[in-house]
Amino acid sequence: MAVLGLRPGRRPMFPPADRIRPGANGLVALGGELHPEVLIEAYRKGVFPWEGRQPIPWFSPDPRMILVPRAFRASKSLEKLARQSKLEVSFDGAFEEVIAACAETPRPRELGTWISSSVIRAYTRLWHQGVAHSVEVREDGVLVGGLYGLAMGRAFFGESMFYRRRDASKMALWHLCRRLHAAGYFFIDCQQETAHLRRLGAVAIPRLRYLRLLDEALDSEDRWPTVLSP
Repeated sequence: MAVLGLRPGRRPMFPPADRIRPGANGLVALGGELHPEVLIEAYRKGVFPWEGRQPIPWFSPDPRMILVPRAFRASKSLEKLARQSKLEVSFDGAFEEVIAACAETPRPRELGTWISSSVIRAYTRLWHQGVAHSVEVREDGVLVGGLYGLAMGRAFFGESMFYRRRDASKMALWHLCRRLHAAGYFFIDCQQETAHLRRLGAVAIPRLRYLRLLDEALDSEDRWPTVLSP
């Protein structure tokens, strides 16, 4: 598979989704830019950036991990924590704090962070445009966990999560799943397969099946305002 070389300023940036041919590790392209319109085009074609440093690597892995909102598995400890009402969950209340916290969170077997300053700028612009969203978890008014991602049609594209208190990020994801399920969302795109996400109910599906589901999810008006309704 020949990796696409993307040139800044070219539109469209990517070929049609059914013509994208990922390599063995899911890499489809290098280069381009993190402008909001490029990111929106990429996600709508089943592609996402891995980091913000040039040349930007763009991926479309096979298989693709997704989480159907109703399939989230809450552990007994998470259910107990929810009953205690110690944590307060909100939506779109502190996007910039959440993405900064995700960037600062160390990841196993990784040096540094893929959430560079250019990534923060690009996704914050998408938040101001109403495309990117955050879930915040607070304890005694202090931010202790959360996540962020993009919402388009009936698909939510999860990007990153963090916690400073045990189970805080899981609480954010659980609340997000409940809201997404009520609003009729089809899936959360978890991108790459991990044992942690599998324990929470996510499953890996073939890339072509993911693209079909994505087309169906995008063939709908934006559902995020419904998500914000309690």
